[in-house]
Amino acid sequence: MKKLLFLAVVLLFSSVIYAQKGAVKGFVYEKGSEEPLPFATVAIEGTSVGNKSNNSGFFNIPKIPVGTIKLRVSSVGYETAYKTVEIKADYTASTKIFLKKKTRTFKRVVITTKKAEKKFDTRVGVTKITPKELKLLPSIGGEPDIAQYLSVMPGVVSTGDQGGQLYIRGGSPIQNKILLDGMTIYNPFHSIGLYSVFETEAIRNAEVMSGGFGVEYGDRTSAIVNITTKDGNKNKMKGKLGVNPILAKAYIEGPLSKPKVEGGGSVTFMASLKHSYLRQSSSALYGGLGEPYESKLPYNFTDMYGKVNLNSASGGKFSFFGFNFDDKVNFQGTSDLNWKNYGVGTNFVISPSGASSLISGGMYFSDYKINLTEADDRLRSSSINGFDANIAVTTYFQNHNELKYGVEMNGFKTVYNYFNFLGIPLDQTQNTTQLGVYVKGKKNFGDKLIIEPGVRLQYYASVSTARLEPRAAFKYNLSDKVRLKGSAGMYSQNLISSKSDRDIVNFFTGFLTAPSFEIADKQGKNVKNNIQKAYHIIGGIEVDKGNFEFTLEPWFKNFTQLISINRYKLNPGDSDFLIETGKAYGVDFTAKYSKDRIYFWGVYGYGYVDRFDGEQRYPTPFDRRHNVNLLLSYTAGKKYDWTFSARFNYGSAFPFTQTQSFFEQINFNQGLSTNYLTQNGNLGILYADDINGGRLSPYHRLDISATKKFVLKNKSLIEFNASMTNAYNQQNIFYINRITNDKEYQLPLFPSVGLNWSF
Repeated sequence: MKKLLFLAVVLLFSSVIYAQKGAVKGFVYEKGSEEPLPFATVAIEGTSVGNKSNNSGFFNIPKIPVGTIKLRVSSVGYETAYKTVEIKADYTASTKIFLKKKTRTFKRVVITTKKAEKKFDTRVGVTKITPKELKLLPSIGGEPDIAQYLSVMPGVVSTGDQGGQLYIRGGSPIQNKILLDGMTIYNPFHSIGLYSVFETEAIRNAEVMSGGFGVEYGDRTSAIVNITTKDGNKNKMKGKLGVNPILAKAYIEGPLSKPKVEGGGSVTFMASLKHSYLRQSSSALYGGLGEPYESKLPYNFTDMYGKVNLNSASGGKFSFFGFNFDDKVNFQGTSDLNWKNYGVGTNFVISPSGASSLISGGMYFSDYKINLTEADDRLRSSSINGFDANIAVTTYFQNHNELKYGVEMNGFKTVYNYFNFLGIPLDQTQNTTQLGVYVKGKKNFGDKLIIEPGVRLQYYASVSTARLEPRAAFKYNLSDKVRLKGSAGMYSQNLISSKSDRDIVNFFTGFLTAPSFEIADKQGKNVKNNIQKAYHIIGGIEVDKGNFEFTLEPWFKNFTQLISINRYKLNPGDSDFLIETGKAYGVDFTAKYSKDRIYFWGVYGYGYVDRFDGEQRYPTPFDRRHNVNLLLSYTAGKKYDWTFSARFNYGSAFPFTQTQSFFEQINFNQGLSTNYLTQNGNLGILYADDINGGRLSPYHRLDISATKKFVLKNKSLIEFNASMTNAYNQQNIFYINRITNDKEYQLPLFPSVGLNWSF
C-alpha cells in the first residue's frame, strides 16, 4: 500500500512539473539600424503557436511548456531569423531578435504575411500605411507625402490640391484626431493640400481608423489618424537631402551613443527640416506660362521636427521630441492667412522583467495659433494650447488574447475672435480639463471568432458631464480567404469648429469648446449637456483571391448632438451657438493587387452626409456621393531601379449655398437719427433659402511620375524624379468670390522634377 501511495505521489508530482508553463516576450529589430520592426510574425518552430510584434516591435507568447524552444521570426522584405530560448516555470523570458533585410523583396510573400495579420486583428475601418507604400504614389516633385496618400484611403474625401482638409466617413476635420507619437496635432495639413507637417522619411507606421475605433481613443466623434515616427539608427548616421520646385528638405538620424553590443543600451536622434518656397518659385520657374503661376500660388511653409531616444538593453525606451510648424498663404485682395504650431513631448515604453505586460505612456504640451485677415480688414484669430498625459498597460495571454487598460488626462485653453457675415463679433476664452479611463479585452475563440469589447468613461470638467461609452469589435474567419468583421460604439467630444457651412471654401478653422451655459434647441428646450455625441456601426467582409485582396465596408454614423456656430445670429443678443444633428452613411469598396513588379490599389466610395439644425435638413459642404481613386505602380529594370506611377481621382460635385441677391446694409447705430438717404452702407448678401442647395462641378485629376535610382559606390542613393500633376490640365474649382463671381481653380498642369540623395 505504501509503495502504491508513493508511486501515486511521484506521478502526481511529475504531472505538476510537466504542466508547469512559462512565457517569452521580447522585441524585434531591423539588423543594422536596430529600429523596432512592427508586425513581424513570431512563432514557435514546429507549432502553430505564435504572435506578431506591435508598433514598438514588442511581442509576447504566454503559456509555453517548460523546456527549450526555437523561435522563428519573419517579416516582409527580411530574412527569416531563429532564436533559441529557455522557458522556465512561472517566468517570462526576455529576448531580442534582429532581422536582416533581403536583397530583393518578392511581392508574393506580402499577401501571405498580411493574411496571418488579418486573421487575428479585427481591423474594422482600419488602414495601415508604411513608408514603402507611401513611395508608390505619384510624388509631386519627387516628395511623397502622407497627405497625398490619405486622400486615396477608403472613406476619405479631400478638398483637393488647395485647402488642406480631409473629411473621413462623414466627419468634419474637427471630428478627426491626428496623433504624432501620441501628441494631438490640431492642423496637420498645409494650405497647399499636397503636403502635411509630417516628414515621410521619419514615419515608421501610420494607421487610419475611419470609424468604430477602440476605447483607447477618446474625445473625437469620427476618426483617428495615428502616426508613429522612427527612433533613429543606433549604429550609423543616415539621412536624405532633397530639392524640387516646391520645397527643399533635410533629414538625418543616427547614434549619439552607440550600443557596445548588439541590442545594448544606446542614445539615438533624428531631425528633419522642410521648407516650401512655392510662392517665389512658381513665379520664377513657371511665370512664362501665365496665371495662376505668376501670382496665384502664394503658399509657403516651414516644418521642423526633432527627437532623442534613450534605449535600454531590456528593450524599453524613453523619447523626447519637439516640433515647430508654420504655414502662410496670401491671396492678394482676398485674404491673408497664417498659422503656427509648436510643441514638446516625451513618451516611454517599458516591459517589466518577468511579466507578460507592456507599459506605455507620455506627456505633451502644444500651442496652435491661426490668424486670418480678409478683404474687410477684420482680423479673425483662434488659438488652443495645453497639455496631455496618458499611461496604458497591455497584458498578453495565450492564443492572441489581450487585456488593455489605461487613463488619460488633458487640459487646454481656447481663445477665439471672429466676425460673422453681418459683422457681429463672436468671442470666447475658455479653459477646460478632460479625463478618460478605459478597459478593453481581446478574446480569440478557436481561431474563428475574435471579439474586442471595451468601455470608456469620459469626463468633461468644464461642462460637468460624465459619459460612459461602450464599444466593441469582432471578426469571424469563415475560411483562410474570407473574413467577416464589424464594430459599434458610442463617442463624444468637446471641441467645436468655427467653419461656416455657407462657405464654398474656408481656410480659417477656429477652435472652441462647448460653452458652460445652457443652449436651447429650436423648440426652446435646453439640452441636457453641451457635449457633441455620435455612435458608429461598421460592417465588412475581406476576401483574398490569389494576389488580389478585396474589402467591402458599409458604415453608418449618427451624430445625435452637434454644437455649431449660430448662422442665424442677426443681433448681438442672440445665442452664439445652435444645436444640430446629422447622419452619415455609405459603403467603401477596396481592391488591391500585388505581384512581382506590379502594384494596384483601387477604391470606390459612396457616401451621404447631412445636418439638421431644427429648421431644415441640408447636405454638408463635403457631401460627396461618389469618390474613385485608382493607383498603379510598376517597377522596371533589371535592378528594379525604375518606378512608374499613376493615380486618378474622381469626386462628384460638392454642395454650396447659392447667392440670391445683394443689398445695401445700412448701419442704424444712431437709431431714428440715422440718415439712411446719404449714408454709404456696406454691401450685404442675401443667401438662398436652401443651405447648400447648389452643386459645384465634379472634380477629377490624373497624376503621373517616374523615378530612376542610382546606387553609388559608397552605397548612397541618388533618386531623380519627374512628375506631372493634373496631367490633362483639368480646371477644378477652388474658390468663387460671391461678390465679383471671380473663380480660382486648383493646381493646373504642373510639371516638376526633383533630386534626392540618401546616405
